[in-house]
Amino acid sequence: MGNSYRSLTADQVKVGDRLPGLRVPITATTVVQGAAASRDWQPQHHDTSWAQRVGTRDIFLNTPTQGGWISRFITDWTGPTGRIARIAYKMRVSIYPGDTMAIDGVVTSTYTDRSGCNWVDVTVEVTAGDVVCTLVNVTVALPEKAGAETPWQRSPDRWLVGELPPFAAAG
Repeated sequence: MGNSYRSLTADQVKVGDRLPGLRVPITATTVVQGAAASRDWQPQHHDTSWAQRVGTRDIFLNTPTQGGWISRFITDWTGPTGRIARIAYKMRVSIYPGDTMAIDGVVTSTYTDRSGCNWVDVTVEVTAGDVVCTLVNVTVALPEKAGAETPWQRSPDRWLVGELPPFAAAG
């Protein structure tokens, strides 16, 4: 029985490619479970009364929960052989129960470092309705082509993450 998963390779990716979007209906349970899983006991992530008293509409998603969804979005696209190297956030607006969190992305650059590792930069937008809530830059390593060494097989001495170029402007 063969593998049924999709595994993206660098030779299949080009600048301008749009990633398949991810839509997540946010509930109070989504918010509280994400906060609990990340051991974030701040009341703005589980106590509606407290959150409203300090001026927010309701409880809202915390950073690690958004990070988990964004990581899933990227790895749903790459398949299991893609390896996230870095993520940088610009959180602008909170995401609340009742919102549908939409995650969309576009490939902004591709390059191969001097060790032969293939890198892809993706600019990601997280929205709720028509509002951009979070801007994200992600760099992910991909195998060069089908059958090539995957980033998960690469030995530690061959990683040059410290030499990655800066992210392209994301707005």
